[in-house]
Amino acid sequence: MKILNYTLVAILFMSMGLPLSHALDTPAPLEIMEKVDRRYDGDDRESEMIMVLIDKNGKKRKRKLKIFSRDNGEDTWSASFFLSPQDVKNTGFLSYDYDKTTEDDQWLYLPALHKVKRIASNDKSSSFMGSDFSYADMTDKEISDYTYTYLKTMQLNNQTCHVIESIPKTKKTIKDFGYTKSIFFVLADSYVVTRAVYWLEERNRIKYYDVKKFETIDNIHTPVEIHMTLKKGGVFQHKTIIFYKNIKYNQGLDTTLFSVRQLEKGVN
Repeated sequence: MKILNYTLVAILFMSMGLPLSHALDTPAPLEIMEKVDRRYDGDDRESEMIMVLIDKNGKKRKRKLKIFSRDNGEDTWSASFFLSPQDVKNTGFLSYDYDKTTEDDQWLYLPALHKVKRIASNDKSSSFMGSDFSYADMTDKEISDYTYTYLKTMQLNNQTCHVIESIPKTKKTIKDFGYTKSIFFVLADSYVVTRAVYWLEERNRIKYYDVKKFETIDNIHTPVEIHMTLKKGGVFQHKTIIFYKNIKYNQGLDTTLFSVRQLEKGVN
């Protein structure tokens, strides 16, 4: 069977005038994205985050958060608590990212209203707290919901990257996440996405994701500075810069951190 498959591939590519090595050496894009999805990033993690919002006039707003995440079996729980400035202080965000379904659960605590709001599925493509990240960006995508195409291998910042195109299979996936197409630049040695381009449903709007700085923490290749830039018709609209500090892995975080009750209580 292996000999037959090899022969068929050879005949096909020779008939197309392509070198056989092109067929045999090109990595399988689905396999690469599965490795991205399965990459070990600790059983749990806590960190501080500085979020800088920059509008098209160059005006900046800075926010400070405390972030926690942990694995719960095959699922991932995460909780974010806003520490400053005053207008967003004590706002909390909780996410349960389920491995076996695309219908993840998310809640936002609004201290001014003393109210926890559940994020509806049709709201998840909207902006997370005025940033260039959506609520949907705060969860992992289901690999099986997309069709992948291997575009090329290239050098990016002196590192080898696999460039993968991702197309949603259904209109529901487009509606839920807000993207009609994405291109991922995956580091070949660590399977971390170091750059991505996202085409939004709204015409001529594109988001650009870039990891500007990595650190190795507990042998985990960790992004510590991330930029997300929104452009419309090629013109800059808005940018969000995220800085992570004091990252700690495998701290044995208690499950009570990841509850609606803890959202209401906040953290110090």
